[in-house]
Amino acid sequence: MFLDDLRKTMEAVVGTLSPANAQKLAKDLSEPGAAKEQVGKLAADLLEWSNHNRERVRAFIGNEVQRQMTIMGVASRSEVDALKKRVRDLEREAGMTASGRKKTAARKKTTRRTTATKKSGARARTTKKPTATSAASPSTPADAS
Repeated sequence: MFLDDLRKTMEAVVGTLSPANAQKLAKDLSEPGAAKEQVGKLAADLLEWSNHNRERVRAFIGNEVQRQMTIMGVASRSEVDALKKRVRDLEREAGMTASGRKKTAARKKTTRRTTATKKSGARARTTKKPTATSAASPSTPADAS
């Protein structure tokens, strides 16, 4: 009987104690001839005690987790946020974008003007090839020599 009561009490401490469960636990813990007011007060005290202890356990666990994370060297959220802000400021000063590339000035599109004259090297040569009749004639400068 005592172990059952202890188990119910520990469940009330660790778990969420509902008002109905607190009332039942108060009945079980109080003397058989106790008045309803006395059982009700005991139930209210048990609920308050359970809520208070749950908050203490939650705070203890939170502090222990934070302590262990600090020992391991894990940065807190506020430290990471401060570093992100610092990196953005440095990138802005260096003229960089978020992807790490240098910002470039907007380039103007210019059209290249083409001139009407062609370069002499690109011009096709237009020399006449000697025809059969002109090759036989003695008046061509190539044959005159």
